[in-house]
Amino acid sequence: MSEQRRVLVTGAGVTGPSVVRALLAEGASVTVTDADASRLAKLAGGVDGFGGVELVTGLTELPAGTDLVVTSPGWPPSSPLLAAAAEAGVEIIGDVELAWRQCQRMAEPPAWLIVTGTNGKTTTVGMLASILDAAGLDAVACGNIGLPVLEALEAGHQVLAVELSSFQLHWAPSVRPAAGALLNIAEDHLDWHGSLEAYAQAKARALTGAVAIGGVDDPYVAKLLVNSPSPRKIGVTLDEPLTDQLGVLDGKLVDRAFGDADLVDVADVTPGGPPGLTDALVAAALARAYGVSAQAVADGLRAFQPGAHRAAVVAELGGVRYVNDSKATNPHAAAASMRAHDRVVWIAGGLLKGASVDELVAEVAPRLAGVVLIGRDRDVIAAALARHAPDVPVHQVAAGDDGAMTRAVDLAGAMARPGDVVLLAPAAASMDMFTDYGHRGRAFTEAVLTRLGLPT
Repeated sequence: MSEQRRVLVTGAGVTGPSVVRALLAEGASVTVTDADASRLAKLAGGVDGFGGVELVTGLTELPAGTDLVVTSPGWPPSSPLLAAAAEAGVEIIGDVELAWRQCQRMAEPPAWLIVTGTNGKTTTVGMLASILDAAGLDAVACGNIGLPVLEALEAGHQVLAVELSSFQLHWAPSVRPAAGALLNIAEDHLDWHGSLEAYAQAKARALTGAVAIGGVDDPYVAKLLVNSPSPRKIGVTLDEPLTDQLGVLDGKLVDRAFGDADLVDVADVTPGGPPGLTDALVAAALARAYGVSAQAVADGLRAFQPGAHRAAVVAELGGVRYVNDSKATNPHAAAASMRAHDRVVWIAGGLLKGASVDELVAEVAPRLAGVVLIGRDRDVIAAALARHAPDVPVHQVAAGDDGAMTRAVDLAGAMARPGDVVLLAPAAASMDMFTDYGHRGRAFTEAVLTRLGLPT
């Protein structure tokens, strides 16, 4: 980047400080805009040498002479500023693309191992990071998992286990990882992308590097993998694997792509079940593509423990288990969560982001002992329940704060019988009522413990 190139940064959130530091280091003239003035003030306080950066709250017009826009990933192309930049022919990229371009100028850039998909990204990246650690590599999990990629670069790590959302991939057209994986595709973020096809094509950018890995039990992913430009394509399946696949055979995860190797017993993988095993196979495939030994894969998977709010048992009393799967933020994830249980009192609702719930409700209807709906789009789920599960009792909670979760847990607990699971698997995003899915999960956990008279 030439000196004094004029760059507009849209969004001062998680990625803002690292983006500004990178641009200042390259001699750019930087303007940052955000609708929230407090985020701008926080950003300014966290970046050395910030005096030359212009901060503008709620900028509505593209500054004259702008050469480049670096946007926060959540800003859709339809945002007025980004639409104006596109109309003016100004390039728009995200922080991930900026990090990739920075890597191309490094003498010894780190290897990028990318994970994307509708569900399972964070678990897979966590498994991958555990495997890389077991192999003795200087690796870090970054990207959508919380640590911006630019900050991971600043720390000088050897390998990056990168979780990328569809938003991040949309704004990262040049990224070509050492290995990239696509877990699954289901309706999500259609309000942002406009269609399932556009969403899937954004996800497919993970399959453009030296090695492309896909969960081929998903027909959509299998098609995207076949059409990938990658010179090496690896499938992951829960069936017995073919050549160039990883799969399951005789109770073990096995590799038939990077050597003929048994990796680990199915019983040693946490979380278990089809989603957890697929995540583990994809993590193993990424690590094996980088040259990690089968032993390190086994050690890393055995050591891995899933993060909070992912099918976590909160408590059990009177034969009723309370399970927090707040991370199930779309219908595909909620369906996978409910398949693990025979009879469920389901707490659901929030922001559906344009996704349909009819297929989900039709599938899980036989498992439902009752439903409690919260959040903005609860009426949409209620209508689907009326069509596909008319005999299931349904309660709706209209309040919009943590008190709503307390009421929801009380209603769910009253419907549950011994052997049932009260399951928070919302099938929707949380930001209508909560800060994020973690806040929602904590509200559920606290409500459960309070109801059961246990320490919070």
